[in-house]
Amino acid sequence: MKQNKWTAKLIAERLEDAAITLRRLPPVKVRGYFNVWPSVVQDYWGALGAEHRIRLGPPLPRAIDEMDEALAWMKLVEADEAKLLWARATDLPWKAISYRFGMDRTTAWRHWMFALLQIAAHLNGKKSKKTLAHQRYACCNKIVRDKRNRI
Repeated sequence: MKQNKWTAKLIAERLEDAAITLRRLPPVKVRGYFNVWPSVVQDYWGALGAEHRIRLGPPLPRAIDEMDEALAWMKLVEADEAKLLWARATDLPWKAISYRFGMDRTTAWRHWMFALLQIAAHLNGKKSKKTLAHQRYACCNKIVRDKRNRI
């Protein structure tokens, strides 16, 4: 699906859809012996289906194509940022992400948003040469200049 203008929100949604699609793919199994007999019901609760998880069917081919496209976007950012994007796409809470990456929750959110914006800039055809450190430096200098102008 071609978009005219990519935004961070659209990219985040597409990555979440890619995570769901990847979860819906059938498991990879080693070819070999298999059993065609039905599983034996062990107890009353097993007969009611309490242990059986309902699984959605396999994803549509279009969803798999969109997943492949979204996973290719991970090459556009640094490895740590790609891991952060994927952790958030799989609905990992911010607290667990901040613990895993060793940073504050708001800092992790900033890195996540910056990675989304980098991908959006690349998909929109704009060049994004600035890193997060450069943007932080520019932001801090702007704040300092604004404070000096007020005095």
